Amino acid sequence: MRYPPHILEEIRARLPASSVVGRRVQLKKAGREWRGLSPFNAEKTPSFYVNDQKQFYHCFSSSKHGDIFTFLMETEGLSFPEAVERLASEAGVSLPAPTEDTRVAEKQRAGAIEVMEMAARWFEERLRAGQGSEARAYLERRALREETQRAFRLGYAPNERYALRDHLAGQGVDKDLMVELGLLAGGEDISVPYDYFRDRVMFPITDTRGRVVAFGGRALSKEVRAKYLNSPETPLFHKGRTLYNLHGARKAAHERGSIIAVEGYVDVIAMTLAGHPETVAPLGTALTEEQLALLWRHADEPILCFDGDKAGQRAAFRALDVALPALEPGRSLRIALLPGGQDPDDLLRSGGPGAIDQVLQAALPLSELLWRRALESGPADTPERRAGLTQTLRATVATIRDDTVKRYYRDDIEERLRSLSPRASRSAGAGPKGQGQGQGQGRRFVRPGEPVSPRITGSPSASMTASAGFSGAAPVREAVIAGTLLVHPEMLAEFGDAVSELDFEDPDARALLSVLVACAAEDGQTNADLLQSRITRAGLADAAERILALARSRDRITLSPHADPQQRADALRQAMILHRQAGALHSELREARQAFEDDPTDAGWAWLCEVKARLETVIAAEAEADKPVSSDSTAA
Repeated sequence: MRYPPHILEEIRARLPASSVVGRRVQLKKAGREWRGLSPFNAEKTPSFYVNDQKQFYHCFSSSKHGDIFTFLMETEGLSFPEAVERLASEAGVSLPAPTEDTRVAEKQRAGAIEVMEMAARWFEERLRAGQGSEARAYLERRALREETQRAFRLGYAPNERYALRDHLAGQGVDKDLMVELGLLAGGEDISVPYDYFRDRVMFPITDTRGRVVAFGGRALSKEVRAKYLNSPETPLFHKGRTLYNLHGARKAAHERGSIIAVEGYVDVIAMTLAGHPETVAPLGTALTEEQLALLWRHADEPILCFDGDKAGQRAAFRALDVALPALEPGRSLRIALLPGGQDPDDLLRSGGPGAIDQVLQAALPLSELLWRRALESGPADTPERRAGLTQTLRATVATIRDDTVKRYYRDDIEERLRSLSPRASRSAGAGPKGQGQGQGQGRRFVRPGEPVSPRITGSPSASMTASAGFSGAAPVREAVIAGTLLVHPEMLAEFGDAVSELDFEDPDARALLSVLVACAAEDGQTNADLLQSRITRAGLADAAERILALARSRDRITLSPHADPQQRADALRQAMILHRQAGALHSELREARQAFEDDPTDAGWAWLCEVKARLETVIAAEAEADKPVSSDSTAA
């Protein structure tokens, strides 16, 4: 549920940040603040600060910061509602009373959860009883000892049609509720509902709070058509929004800063036994956007570990297509491919934990997987085939929603495509020994959004508290935006409203933009000749030439009258985003500088560092975009 801001403020007021953080971090007083070793990174010199007045913590070694709610989410893997509920209880703050409908729904859910727990305990008991001998033998063959079985609450569903139904009915559970929760198979064509799981090893599936909401069952009989069977969709369970073992994995994931996704239940257990308790699995389906979002809540670069067969490769490619549109600066995936024909359980038994570690360490960046998939689709040994490869890759990259990440992926792909041309191959072959030999060798893959400068330390300086290097980029950026619209005035139909809200420093660019926006708003004039007439009457002809020359000095492809419509739209959108980001950061930098000058604390210094680092990232992205483009830069 949503919590009113005043409730959150009251919790913060009653619980000093140092008291909450101090349970996990040994803090020492340092002036008006507290200092300790980072809970996120191993370090010998304290770089972690807590300020009770501002209810704020900042870790210089990891750049993580936030309030007491964020701290619990970062260190214990709690969701925001869970963190609020826990701290509200400690602070003695009453949370808003639920409505009558909410109370009824919660009561029904609590009853359903209780029934699922009863079923889980019964399955566990069946595994220990005489009925479970064959299931126990199967688990022993998979090297899943009794302590592991108990840790993951494994069970057994007997090969009887009504065993679970009769047990739960004896506990007063309604038959219709059993059907609703997926414990019984029912429907209009089934006159007598019967047990959904029969003669299967049972794997309880829990929610993020560790409560059983569903089951997965592995058939013991070879004649059964579906070897693995999951609970159907129920009010408690949505297959595409759940990850197996997430509750068990999230603490380790937050402590290690990583999370691993494999393909099946036994794979998760094998990875845990191999020393990777931060492992989860989707539930018999291809990875969904919702599951990917869950992974990103626990790590910036989750590792997806797929079996080393054709099916595993197809799963990796599907994950690539799901992930690409959602990528953001600093947020991606890595793909680990197991040796052919093996899953994590096979590899653990044949090679031990070291073999698992080697596979994880060799995980591929997403950009590399994209490239490999493209090359595996067919040869690229003729101009026509290279053109087809180029078209496919550019269309795939265009699905990335974040413009900064899209730009870096486009640059990476264009560089790789150039390496395929015969001219590039001859040039590489003629280079010094060890340079250009083999495709992709010697490449350093930079994660999208990776900082381009080291962390700033020390006392504030002019370069820190001023915006040196920022304002100098503005005229070129403004020239590109205004110049693109001067050459392609028809783009005002799409971008006119957004452009009219931009603040320009250059007076010529500002005046030209006013004419452009006025043209589009007053009479829809987007014809180049009529627009030129208006610019001349306004006395801005020389200003237009200067702006266009400044923009073209960067050899922007979008300034060509024959530029590709999609490419010029992407470039204009990117320039506008950078301009807004830089303007907002410039304002925030002034605020942070003023705040630090008024109250020179470590927390204020942390804010200053953070804003400066973000501003540098924007400047770096712009500098990359402003590199001169050669005449054959788009050649395949």
